[in-house]
Amino acid sequence: MTGPSDPAFQEGVVEGVQWTQKGVVASAPAKLNLFLHITGRRPDGMHELQTIFQFLSWADRLSFQVLSEPRLEEGAALPGIEPESDLALRAARLLAERTGYRGGVRLSVDKRLPVGAGLGGGSSDAATVLLVLNRLWGLGLSRSELTALATELGADVAAFIGGLAAWAEGVGERLTPIPEIPEPWYLVLWPGELQISTREVFADAALTRDHPPVTINDFYRGLCENDFTPVVERRHPEIAGAREWLDRYAPTPGRLSGSGACLFAACESHDQADSLRKQVPSDWEAMVARGCNRHPLEEWAFSGGSGQTR
Repeated sequence: MTGPSDPAFQEGVVEGVQWTQKGVVASAPAKLNLFLHITGRRPDGMHELQTIFQFLSWADRLSFQVLSEPRLEEGAALPGIEPESDLALRAARLLAERTGYRGGVRLSVDKRLPVGAGLGGGSSDAATVLLVLNRLWGLGLSRSELTALATELGADVAAFIGGLAAWAEGVGERLTPIPEIPEPWYLVLWPGELQISTREVFADAALTRDHPPVTINDFYRGLCENDFTPVVERRHPEIAGAREWLDRYAPTPGRLSGSGACLFAACESHDQADSLRKQVPSDWEAMVARGCNRHPLEEWAFSGGSGQTR
């Protein structure tokens, strides 16, 4: 496996990856949906959508220790997530099955992103597992091959494999990189321990499913929104209250990310965002993070170097 002799690890930290005595620690960043429109529903029940994914400088941290025997271990179970539902473990299992890899890995997740918040934490964890194990296991899969596997786990997983901020269509798997969009500081807030089920929100009869398609110019003109917002706010009035607070105090309107509990507002600087964070009501949670158009593993994941062979 890779180690201190690999040039990619000479400085200790490379694009969100750190070599340790036991293995590798890597970042799994949050994402924002800067808007989200549902444009139709396919015969198989999946929804067609348009959205923009942008990463955040706020991430889970995953630790990997390669094992010689063919087993997958989780260092510590995540609260509220059954092992069979853990996307990170499912990603490792899928990668091993499809490639015939005969070793294993011990995986630990330092969970810093809230669950069920619309920040893509579980999907990001799964993508980081695919990106890191592809290299640590010496599999040599291309980005397109990893994306195909990621799509089986979920469209958001594929977006993280893409590596760049992107305009997404289809079920979220058709990605067009847009690395030139602004990277502002955001205030991200959510009302306490609230978790929202994406499946339940998609099933709500009041959800708009026929939003006319838009273009990137429509986004720049401020004509795009999140179709989940009215449904989520009706089901969870505290989300409406948090958005109204942002609308009142933030320099830009508050927006819902994905179908989850987090809202965000763009700010002009870190200081402005942090000052706003200090005013957030005490029964809510808040974080300041920078928008990032490049995934922290983007360069490292496909940069070559030595790896463990099958």
